[in-house]
Amino acid sequence: MKKVTLLVLDGFGIGAMDDCQSAEDIKANTYKNLRESISLEIPFLYQLGLGKIVDGEGETKAAYGKSNLAHHGADTFMGHQELMGSLPGVPKKRLMGEIGPKIKAALEDKGYKVSYPIEGATVLLVNGAVIIGDNIESQLGNIINVVGDMNQLTFEELALIGRVVRAHVDTSRVIVFSNKKTNIATILSVVKENHLGQWGVDSPKANVYGEGYRVLHLGHGVDFEKQFAFMAEKSGYPVYRIGKTADVIQANGYENPVVDTKDVLETFHRIYNQTKEEAVFLVNVQETDLAGHKEDCDWYKSVLECSDQFLANFIPELKDDELLIITADHGNDPTIGHSNHTREQTPILIVGPDIKPVSIGTRNTMADIAATMADYLGIEKPEYGESFLNIIR
Repeated sequence: MKKVTLLVLDGFGIGAMDDCQSAEDIKANTYKNLRESISLEIPFLYQLGLGKIVDGEGETKAAYGKSNLAHHGADTFMGHQELMGSLPGVPKKRLMGEIGPKIKAALEDKGYKVSYPIEGATVLLVNGAVIIGDNIESQLGNIINVVGDMNQLTFEELALIGRVVRAHVDTSRVIVFSNKKTNIATILSVVKENHLGQWGVDSPKANVYGEGYRVLHLGHGVDFEKQFAFMAEKSGYPVYRIGKTADVIQANGYENPVVDTKDVLETFHRIYNQTKEEAVFLVNVQETDLAGHKEDCDWYKSVLECSDQFLANFIPELKDDELLIITADHGNDPTIGHSNHTREQTPILIVGPDIKPVSIGTRNTMADIAATMADYLGIEKPEYGESFLNIIR
């Protein structure tokens, strides 16, 4: 009975990409800099093959290698799209002050009523129920937010508006989100200017998060119907998304956007053991990334050590035809001097009863992981990526 698991340690990079340009990011190495800053005990990951990847020493219990990032920058959403077999487009930095008129015209052509609800601000109000504005929590110009009042329209109707926006902007992402707990009055009340000319909704204050939260990420140059998760479901494999994968990977099956690492791993373990059919599990440990953003080495250490201990207990339980791939989506070095992601290579560790402890070298794209998972299941391969199954099996 085939089970395939992808476990992403979010932000766990192993050294700057050769194309890094900023002086700070050239020095980034999340794993090495962390272990030099604090006593870090992750012996199981090290013995699986992390030591071989990073230090070139020791025996390995897993197939091992590393990957370059093919997507532009270092982004969790785009990283996961790449991991699913996409090659995201190169986005542009845009603010609503520049692209708002184009979005307004496109929506009006579709029959929506669009206005500027706040004098001097660049956000748009659509049908009295939706605010379109800059994402003020991410890097400047990276994302456009579409925030709606689901007491006035369904999430599906809100998503249609988001797709019109996506078709007329070339930013990295358009994020569509809402919650019935909020309303348009609350959303409007927390619109603010973060940087000069950057106007958007203060999402935490808009009361959208928590139980009832709905979100859809629309990436630049991404077609989820050509990704591994979609193809696995089309072939009859249920796909379980646990942790941040519930938000950033498009699928129709089980989703639980749990954040606490212990809860993420316990939820995965419980559902894995309960599942008596062939299945796919896409799991994200997010707190490594959150610790990187907070520049908190102690927190990062505790999350990694919790993950290491879990894997030491879980991997011996793997049965025939069960495959586990451990990787990351980018770097987030907490020692580098800023709180943003770092553009780093990512480790790849592949474990299973029929997997040889051999090197897969340096992959050009993380999409190779998606191609390998598809190959293992015997389904159609995603749009991008080359399988390394013939090397490891």
